[in-house]
Amino acid sequence: FPRRLEPVDMASQVIKCKAAVAWEAGKPLSIEEVEVAPPKAHEVRIKILATAVCHTDAYTLSGADPEGCFPVILGHEGAGIVESVGEGVTKLKAGDTVIPLYIPQCGECKFCLNPKTNLCQKIRVTQGKGLMPDGTSRFTCKGKTILHYMGTSTFSEYTVVADISVAKIDPLAPLDKVCLLGCGISTGYGAAVNTAKVEPGSTCAVFGLGGVGLAVIMGCKVAGASRIIGVDINKDKFAKAKEFGASECINPQDFSKPIQEVLVEMTDGGVDYSFECIGNVKVMRAALEACHKGWGTSVVVGVAASGEEISTRPFQLVTGRTWKGTAFGGWKSVESVPKLVSEYMSKKIKVDEFVTHNLSFDKINKAFELMHSGKSIRTVVKI
Repeated sequence: FPRRLEPVDMASQVIKCKAAVAWEAGKPLSIEEVEVAPPKAHEVRIKILATAVCHTDAYTLSGADPEGCFPVILGHEGAGIVESVGEGVTKLKAGDTVIPLYIPQCGECKFCLNPKTNLCQKIRVTQGKGLMPDGTSRFTCKGKTILHYMGTSTFSEYTVVADISVAKIDPLAPLDKVCLLGCGISTGYGAAVNTAKVEPGSTCAVFGLGGVGLAVIMGCKVAGASRIIGVDINKDKFAKAKEFGASECINPQDFSKPIQEVLVEMTDGGVDYSFECIGNVKVMRAALEACHKGWGTSVVVGVAASGEEISTRPFQLVTGRTWKGTAFGGWKSVESVPKLVSEYMSKKIKVDEFVTHNLSFDKINKAFELMHSGKSIRTVVKI
């Protein structure tokens, strides 16, 4: 991409630019001219150069997300260049190459100070309401306030985020690829290496072979798993899963018995680690029950719809299985995302292979269609 930055005197100005606005639930996004206010204290304004579309964006757009507020600028898998910084920002400057983060890392809340979690809570309340930490928005369009989304709002040529929600990365990284490390790839890869802590020689099952599931397969492989079984009702996903390291793939619709029973038989008692990468509570149960008695661990990666509940018989846990969950793969974001970018640059992890489609900004609604059809893994939109 050409990485031209605005002149320095733009820093205190409102920027007029294009953004994809979700005016209301269930309607396509609309490309509009929006005004993006300058960053306030401890905020950063970013020129977004690439963004991808994730199921979470579609879930909010559908109207099913109870935290979803409109009108809003969606998007949380993006990358760009810092255009300007507000007062008090010390770790970032104009020209830095960055990935915005939907889970921040303030470094001082009790969550950040605890090595067991990555769930920084510093700006959680305002972020959930679609607002900056001071309780206001930086976006307006046609005289209306437009809300932020997940603290990132990457479906815009410019966005403003909290300074604790930014990872500064290698300036040589291709932004139309590493934008995927802002959500899906990091989530799946971390589920395997951080949350499950997959061990060499283990057997794994991955339910749901979309972008997150493929990243889990990649993580299991990097961790040295000897057998990785992919599970999906769309057999068109199998070839890609094998490319990423799945040893075999199965379709639950090909069997008359529950898929957990099939897996227990295939693996002499069950898998060591299973991962649910869909957000379906019935599949979450199957993933747990596919685990080996005595030591099997199942990780919930997929986000179920609000109000859904999971169930199994307590005996499953009494007899030694563990049920866990993960968000953003357990990565403490500000410190970890730059390392993930470096792992990609040194070819330890795949990123390019997740990108199946590239589209221009005005075709962003097509990215949602491709995702719903099951034809894409990730579509990258050049902003």
